[in-house]
Amino acid sequence: MRISLDTRLWNLQIPKASDVLASRLRDRILSGEFGPGMSLPAERDLVSQSGLGRATVRESLRILEIEGLVKTRRGRHGGTQVQQPNSTLVARSLEIFILGSRLRLDSLLEVRETIEPASAALAASRRTDAELAELERLTAGLEQAFDYVEAFLVANVNWHVAIARMSHNPLLEGFMEALASAILAGTDIADFNSDEIRRDALGAHRRIQQAIRDQDSEAARRRMARHIQAYDAAVMRRAHPAVVEVR
Repeated sequence: MRISLDTRLWNLQIPKASDVLASRLRDRILSGEFGPGMSLPAERDLVSQSGLGRATVRESLRILEIEGLVKTRRGRHGGTQVQQPNSTLVARSLEIFILGSRLRLDSLLEVRETIEPASAALAASRRTDAELAELERLTAGLEQAFDYVEAFLVANVNWHVAIARMSHNPLLEGFMEALASAILAGTDIADFNSDEIRRDALGAHRRIQQAIRDQDSEAARRRMARHIQAYDAAVMRRAHPAVVEVR
């Protein structure tokens, strides 16, 4: 009698020892057992406690460092210290996902239409005087870059990221940082190669900035939504000339 084995049994994936150790340490960090500023057990202690080799332990710590959960210093007085995850970690993960997935342009634009008005509204209600001064400085830089299209693009993206930062919401900030990199990489200079388009963008920025200065959340939300929708419609018309979108 022949016994037939389910072929799925041969597809079992056994996790690497370094991944298992990294997962256990990650759980202890995220649970708060190892809080920001605390040091993880020394490398030799992790080797002794886990029964794993030094190379495996080091690989586990590298995984956590790449994730932004710890920072490792080598040398006699070195060690591995837990650090607070920040918006840069969110941005880096999202940027890898966006670029690796080759998301369609319209998907990126839809996300912008969703998060940027919310960011502007929160910025209006939460901004500090110092943040407002920084936004005004960025707007002035945008005006100075008016005749230099590539510089204008960079200044424009920095302005939008600053709005998200002023929301005081790390997730919104991380989302916008990731989107900014993807948008900057995928923006056709021709989209801004027009005095009229750049002038319209500057005018919209000034109106949004005024709402944030006045701490008028609803005006900031409305003006940002109108600005993003107008830009997105122009980009989509360039990408699909035969499609006329009515809002």
